[in-house]
Amino acid sequence: MKSELIVDVREKEISTALLEDSRLVSLQQESRTNAYAVGDLYVAKVHKLMPGLNAAFVKVGYEKDAFLHYLDLGSQFTTYSKFLDSALADRRSVPDIADFKRETDIPKQGAIADLLKPGQPLLVQIVKEPISSKGPRLTTELSLTGRYMILIPFAEKVNISQKIQSTEEKIRLRQLISSIKPKGFGVIVRTSAEGKRVAELNAELRHLVNAWNEAITKMQQSDPPALIYEEDSRAVGLIRDIFNPSFESIHVNHADIFTQIQNYVGLIAPERKDIVKLYTKDTPIFDHFGITRQIKSAFGKTVSFKSGVYIIIEHTEALHVIDVNSGNRSRANNDQETNALDVNLKAADEIARQLRLRDMGGIIVIDFIDMNKAEHRQQLYDHMKEIMAGDRARHNILPLSKFGLMQITRQRVRPALDIPTTESCPSCTGKGEVPASILFTDVLQDKISWLTENMGIKDFKMYVHPFVDAYVKKGLVSIYTKWRMSYGRKFKVLPDENLAYLQYRVVDSNGNEVNLQEEKDVNSSQTKSRTKAKNRVKEKPEEN
Repeated sequence: MKSELIVDVREKEISTALLEDSRLVSLQQESRTNAYAVGDLYVAKVHKLMPGLNAAFVKVGYEKDAFLHYLDLGSQFTTYSKFLDSALADRRSVPDIADFKRETDIPKQGAIADLLKPGQPLLVQIVKEPISSKGPRLTTELSLTGRYMILIPFAEKVNISQKIQSTEEKIRLRQLISSIKPKGFGVIVRTSAEGKRVAELNAELRHLVNAWNEAITKMQQSDPPALIYEEDSRAVGLIRDIFNPSFESIHVNHADIFTQIQNYVGLIAPERKDIVKLYTKDTPIFDHFGITRQIKSAFGKTVSFKSGVYIIIEHTEALHVIDVNSGNRSRANNDQETNALDVNLKAADEIARQLRLRDMGGIIVIDFIDMNKAEHRQQLYDHMKEIMAGDRARHNILPLSKFGLMQITRQRVRPALDIPTTESCPSCTGKGEVPASILFTDVLQDKISWLTENMGIKDFKMYVHPFVDAYVKKGLVSIYTKWRMSYGRKFKVLPDENLAYLQYRVVDSNGNEVNLQEEKDVNSSQTKSRTKAKNRVKEKPEEN
């Protein structure tokens, strides 16, 4: 499988797109000036205690107070507090964490009012970015993340990633890290450390310890609230967790970010340093690699894919709802049960991709097409678990309910990625909206394919707006030429000035107009919902 990473750096935003065999599988966007990102450390101050919630609201500089729950204080909060008091009492030198004796763990069912008081300074870390009307969520159980390991102050244990299968390698890494880590720090060894040499692991460990000392120094020189630690580069932070030495190439369109990423890759995989390439063409980098078109087709409310199947995605404050529709597949020759299973399995593949693409978190409810056979419902459940296994976000999947609903909970750390895909209508100067025009040729190709291959109509005329007609026929090997090579040469595409930009109509050889409206254009989901509602009413037991 060919894997490529494309980094689009703009004035205010960095976007990274992961392609597998030229297909978009992951998209991340982050502001270059974004504060309160996950992993950032702040020196903050307790604003008020909420005993009923066993939590505190903390001032970190955001417009809304951040939230700190008792369970996020960390078991070694007493040791942490003594270290913090010592660092703030003498701001001329950084206290050595090794000199602090580990105190007894705080009780798991304790009260936050026994440990915190209003106005108390804290060193906190962002674990969840501001979402909607909520401020950031915090922890005082601090950690600094590197490529190979996570450094945890006020701890001693060395834990190894469960994804490392080899017992010998686990023993090697545990003994190695235990022998080189400073006293007072714990370490979580990440999967990427497997097979790495002592020098590489030691270099990163020293880098993380130095970063900790620099953060404490900055804390001593700052008045709360203030940011004291963040990633060296947003671009490096974005690719750190998704980078894989198997990548064939990483393309970057910004010289400074290119140098940062190349240096980072050179540090962790020196032999792969040359895969980082600077993109210098005038065409936007996402357009050049076909990513813009994929984004437009993947981030709309309605997402269509092969065989006419499509899903509708709705977002609410509390959850995400996904409705599966068979589209043209409803006219297939297979029996209804087999057809429903086939559609649901295809939809599951796309839904798993959409969860990663949009970084959808919280509660996701999926309304699959009803299936009567228990073995088919189990097959769909097993398939969803299998394709979601590679998702880095923590998640839990429940079997289908009697109403054909599947519930998924997925870790939500950042707001879901929401990219507008509609455009202002040029005919009414922006008073309405139309689907993305870049996808219109794909729509026309789907209609031609359906006419020739499914309906058996080879001889027809397709009328489009003159601008669209000129676009599909431009060049020596035009889009129109490719269509005729693929679907036959009997049909024609002709201009019609009476049509709007994104309208079309089809006339067969007898002059009869062919209706190609899909079910999704005539509220098919409403029809399906009414059908399901009727079925569910029938299943509901009568009340006495």
